[in-house]
Amino acid sequence: MFKHLQKWCVTHFLGHSQRRARLVSKDGRCNIEFGNVEAQSRLIFFVDIWTTVLDLKWRYKMTIFITVFLGSWFLFGLLWYAVAYIHKDLPEFHPSANHTPCVEHINGLTSAFLFSLETQVTIGYGFRCVTEQCGTAIFLLIFQSILGVIINSFMCGAILAKISRPKKRAKTITFSKNAVISKRGGKLCLLIRVANLRKSLLIGSHIYGKLLKTTITPEGETIILDQININFVVDAGNENLFFISPLTIYHVIDHTSPFFHMAAETLPQQDFELVVFLDGTVESTSATCQVRTSYVPEEVLWGYRFAPIVSKTKEGKYRVDFHNFSKTVEVETPHCAMCLYNEKDAQARMKRGYDNPSFVLSEVSETDDTKM
Repeated sequence: MFKHLQKWCVTHFLGHSQRRARLVSKDGRCNIEFGNVEAQSRLIFFVDIWTTVLDLKWRYKMTIFITVFLGSWFLFGLLWYAVAYIHKDLPEFHPSANHTPCVEHINGLTSAFLFSLETQVTIGYGFRCVTEQCGTAIFLLIFQSILGVIINSFMCGAILAKISRPKKRAKTITFSKNAVISKRGGKLCLLIRVANLRKSLLIGSHIYGKLLKTTITPEGETIILDQININFVVDAGNENLFFISPLTIYHVIDHTSPFFHMAAETLPQQDFELVVFLDGTVESTSATCQVRTSYVPEEVLWGYRFAPIVSKTKEGKYRVDFHNFSKTVEVETPHCAMCLYNEKDAQARMKRGYDNPSFVLSEVSETDDTKM
């Protein structure tokens, strides 16, 4: 009992302290920050204000949304109040009975603010209205109406664009928790399972990977996050996947693979991060999206394969059981790719004949020991 508790504590607390840093989290977010960016470069974000607003978090976006509308209403409320003050339409000036104000029924700053709100939002209660007495008031009405349309179009368009971003569609694409290494088709492969949780398809899907690791060049230069291409395929290829059911993608560990010189014993000591990408076009909106996830050496299981997930019911329907989506089954697997290829070469040599260069045929003279 005490040993199990001690093992759990060591695994739980020590494992968290020694957890590897990731560039890409399991849900696809990039763990990177930019430091010492020049002030001139920061101004570029305001030049591309549309993308900047779209990338903002919802709490900041809604704060800007409310601030822009309230600020514009209050600013124009001050201007309407200034027009009424200059034209002496306010009650404190005691206008005469035949006095025609620029705006009817503006009695103070509060009523000016209400008139500004009604004008920009086009509520039109009919109680306060502009008269033909002041050209300044007519010009201000036109200017506020045009600016109000621009603000409405920009802010409402930004919110609609953020809601409909294909980034949310990527949330319904899920990868298996672990990657596995086992034999497939007589070859040693690294396998990952991916599933589409929606019935709508991703059109023109393409899967590929990047292996991130620190390398040292022959010149002595240390390259952090050096990227190596990892090709993933399915049985029908890696282009235009028919993504209607969960797929098992695999990478063949051959002589060109960076996993070729790794073994089951040395894999946990390796320092790398495998980032897997899935690009596709959303069928409903025709927008492109990208799904990302990553695997560190502790999440790559050597000698396992994924449990079956698709079955056929008695009614003739195909059923996907996501309970077994990340479940793995231990199978017999060579402990390194080099061993598998050496075994294949040995079996191939056994089927062929080879001359032994060290073999020497010595002639033996025959003697007749029989005497007549």
